[in-house]
Amino acid sequence: MKLPNTLIRLLQSAGFVLAMGAAQAEPDALDRPAMISARATSAVMLAVTRADKRLVAVGERGTILLSDDNGVTWRQVKTPVSVSLTNANFPTARLGWAVGHSGVVLNSADGGETWTKQLDGKQAAQRVLDAAKAGSSSGAAQKLAEAERFVADGPDKPFFDVHFADERNGLIVGAYGLILATQDGGKSWRALLDRIENPKGKHLYSIYAAGADILIAGEQGALFASNDNGNHFAALKTPYEGTYFGATASGTGQWYAFGLRGNVYCSADAGRSWQKLDSGAPNTLTAGKRLADGTIALTDEGGRLLLGRDCKQALQPLPLANPSPFTGVAQASDGTLILSGARGMARAALKATDAQQ
Repeated sequence: MKLPNTLIRLLQSAGFVLAMGAAQAEPDALDRPAMISARATSAVMLAVTRADKRLVAVGERGTILLSDDNGVTWRQVKTPVSVSLTNANFPTARLGWAVGHSGVVLNSADGGETWTKQLDGKQAAQRVLDAAKAGSSSGAAQKLAEAERFVADGPDKPFFDVHFADERNGLIVGAYGLILATQDGGKSWRALLDRIENPKGKHLYSIYAAGADILIAGEQGALFASNDNGNHFAALKTPYEGTYFGATASGTGQWYAFGLRGNVYCSADAGRSWQKLDSGAPNTLTAGKRLADGTIALTDEGGRLLLGRDCKQALQPLPLANPSPFTGVAQASDGTLILSGARGMARAALKATDAQQ
């Protein structure tokens, strides 16, 4: 499958691994702080999240932006790396994590004002090797050989998403099936390769969690579910064999999985059966968010914002004044939708009637 050049550049920046291969290692950028720039607010931004009422956006070359006025204005903060950062998560107003290329995991204890590096690709590869050496399941020898190659390759494996259930328990996923967990706030990490049915090492792109339920979406139709806080993941079968870049759930309990070529599938029975929804265009869907009222908001690389509530309703586009290739979506404390993308950050007002159409 040939992707448009614009999309390829955007997804490469976002850290998504496409058919042409993994993102290259950036060893120097692991130790080089991000450059502070007056133009940072118009940089390629790859994700946005909430830290209580504050908004935190992450992007290329280690850029992190903060907003304390619901996305009207943004300011850049210092970070210890200049690799692209692909996602962030704050379980509390002050404590948060960001992940990115070269296996980077950053931590903030003051609402995103300052950041320290907790993990890099070399250390992550070693965690995979440690888990493989301790494994005794079928295929242990093959897993050990693969883990040894991970270490030999160096810090070239990007992480794509991070989720913390609370201040101590977190999960990160990335290229080649990387999945690591911590129970001490990132002071130590362990690989969970034996807890997920992913023998081919498919890339894992996103994490959605609600209570003890977790969904992980990835390439080649990969979708994994856990109902025990991530202790075990089972593969879910869906009608689509292409890449899923995300999964989420509506307020009515409907599950959504979305990805390449505008493909969106919805399940009303916890993943046992799926039906395809019409997204209205063959644009790759890049991110999704459950809003405060239970509505699902999806973004795509064509600059559209789509809203949905359940499997019986068609997705509804929300008109935008200045569409651009979007990579992420969050909802500000005033209800405004905040979008990250190829042209920086944008805002979209959401009317009460938009989600009810």
